[in-house]
Amino acid sequence: MRYLILGAGPAGVSAAETLVKADPEGHVTVVGGEPGEPYARMAIPYVLTGKIDKSGTHLRKTPGYLQSLGVTYIEGHVHSAKPCAKTVRLHDGQHLSYDRMLIATGARPVTPDVPGMDLDGVSHCWTLDDADAIAKRAKTGADVVLMGAGFIGCIILEALVERGVNLTVVEAEDRMIAKMMDKTGGELLRRWVERKGVALKTSTRVTEIRRHDGRLAVATDRGGDLEADLVVVSVGVKPNTEFIENKSIAMDGGVTVNEFLRTNTEEIWAAGDVARGPGFGGGFAVHAIQPTAVEHGRIAALNMAGQEVAYQGSLPMNVLDTMGLISASYGDWNAGGDVAVRLDAADWRYTKLAFRDDRLVGALTIGRTDMVGALRGLIQGRVKLGKWKDKLKADPTRTAEALVASFHD
Repeated sequence: MRYLILGAGPAGVSAAETLVKADPEGHVTVVGGEPGEPYARMAIPYVLTGKIDKSGTHLRKTPGYLQSLGVTYIEGHVHSAKPCAKTVRLHDGQHLSYDRMLIATGARPVTPDVPGMDLDGVSHCWTLDDADAIAKRAKTGADVVLMGAGFIGCIILEALVERGVNLTVVEAEDRMIAKMMDKTGGELLRRWVERKGVALKTSTRVTEIRRHDGRLAVATDRGGDLEADLVVVSVGVKPNTEFIENKSIAMDGGVTVNEFLRTNTEEIWAAGDVARGPGFGGGFAVHAIQPTAVEHGRIAALNMAGQEVAYQGSLPMNVLDTMGLISASYGDWNAGGDVAVRLDAADWRYTKLAFRDDRLVGALTIGRTDMVGALRGLIQGRVKLGKWKDKLKADPTRTAEALVASFHD
């Protein structure tokens, strides 16, 4: 059996490892789009801080790891895929044939339709080369504008602050990390970053970037210019699906897959940030988080090898450290009106629990690292709370007690 994996990120590497074990007689080929060892993009900001070097981003620490498993590794970019012929063409003209294929091509950063995005000194933070470009300009005392305060943007924010720059963040939404935090939590995070010296401009859009007196001038829809030595762009990502010819594979904001991570095309599966897969609470969505990518890769590979294994669904889950303040979101925290909330603003603590019937289906926390494991257990375990629902509504910090009690019911 010839297995072809497009993509060498967390999903692709997990799939390759699984296929080698599940079908020792098969031949596995992985196509990766960047030179060097496969790495985790989420680790790039930590290279900027100096906490790790580039090798610290590698998904596996053994040099030539995939090759050591007997996997054929090809560095290249996918130009087109023809499912009817079971072939893939790379940009260098090379053609690859397969019996079964996994699309794990991930996502790429969105470039806003704003004049000046191609200027020198304007950079995404998506590759190790981007990290090098940012490091050259993000020196102590440099003026930096960060476009975007989403999850990835906030990781970059911390890295830039640690480099000693004068940072201004421009965010189109009305709060930071709007997809993982409500307005109350967003306001707490705003106060925290401003207290740390970051200038935060929410409900604001960049309208133009231009050269001015040897520097960058960033114009916004609020008027006035922000002078900058560097502009870092982090306004979202989109799945890498442009190589799929004639829309032969069903897509809806990502490659559509079923509970076995199989596409509508018989011998093709998809995994990771490119896949619109089952959600833990029902429905289908793209959940662009590394734990989902790893599990997608594993489950897809088992099915490719002939084992029928259903994916149980991705739980939206994010934990973020913003200059020492930990925020977390789990599941459907915006489920509706049946919620319990506790805000201790002076202590930088916030807890919000969302219920459906007598189950916990979502949660938000800030400054409560002690609750992370219990929240995950209650939500993923679909625990029936019984009398503990009322107790949690009276005091939403008692999640660990509720989880322990469930073991004895």
